Amino acid sequence: MSAKAGPRTLRPTIAVVQFSPKIGRVEENIKTAWRFCEKLAPGSIDLVCLPEMAFTGYVFPDASSIAPYLEEPQTGPTSRFCAELASRLRCYVTAGYPEKLPQEEVEVGVDSEGLKFPKIGANSAVLYGPNGEWVGGYRKTNLFETDMTWAKAGSGFISFDLPPPLGIVTLGICMDLNAQPPAIWTLEGPYEIAEYCILKKTNLLVMLNAWLDSGKDAESEYDLDTLNYWARRLWPLWEHEAPEADAIKEPLSGLEHVPETAVVICNRCGEENGKTFAGSSALLSLRSKSGKPRVLDVMTRHQEGLEIWTIHTSAP
Repeated sequence: MSAKAGPRTLRPTIAVVQFSPKIGRVEENIKTAWRFCEKLAPGSIDLVCLPEMAFTGYVFPDASSIAPYLEEPQTGPTSRFCAELASRLRCYVTAGYPEKLPQEEVEVGVDSEGLKFPKIGANSAVLYGPNGEWVGGYRKTNLFETDMTWAKAGSGFISFDLPPPLGIVTLGICMDLNAQPPAIWTLEGPYEIAEYCILKKTNLLVMLNAWLDSGKDAESEYDLDTLNYWARRLWPLWEHEAPEADAIKEPLSGLEHVPETAVVICNRCGEENGKTFAGSSALLSLRSKSGKPRVLDVMTRHQEGLEIWTIHTSAP
């Protein structure tokens, strides 16, 4: 898929990078991302998305193993990559990275065996703007078990009011889609990030993920079980009646009506330290009271590369 510079419309155009980072090989992973982004022409894209902890890898067993890869916010490798790409393309760029905490923010955690360990970082994301400027950062609110061995949780979701055609953009990271402890999710809720999007009148929800493969229908190109789960967790954005157990029947479908909320889920793929990731990065269209989510585009489980998606939504 190619991108050409030319007159911009009021329809946001998003570039999604899905790939399999090699754990601990930061410079190699950055070179891979640059190769995928070479096809993008300046002025052709509104937002580029890269997944959770895009350049470091994700499955670190403890604080000591991830410590050499923690990055200073605004000056680390991920921030430098995003700033340069944003400036080159004159667009916004977001990516996940492991943030190094200042010493005064480091906390002491206790593992399942009662042993103490330092929470030395945060599973974070950064957003850079068209002039290469830092727009803001975010720390993952709902930590996965892997994060809990080294990371401190963030204090809540975040939204950015960006110029047209993007509008109100809410940024989340992977496990933020899940119910936050001690809540146990049922089809009745809670739906924290979806309700936050309603409160903020979000035009675009961007999730940067390192979501594990469901292991179901392994021969299928797409992890439909995971796609269905993502859609069900966002039920308040498309609710009509009680959500169906399987909201998505087909991986691709057209759209005739203008959606109210667009959702970009940028997931990683591949294997790492015995874990397999779902890939299946997707563009969803969620219209309030429609009773059904729509999947407008989706990558396959194992696909590496860049896809360009244009969102047919109302101008903010």
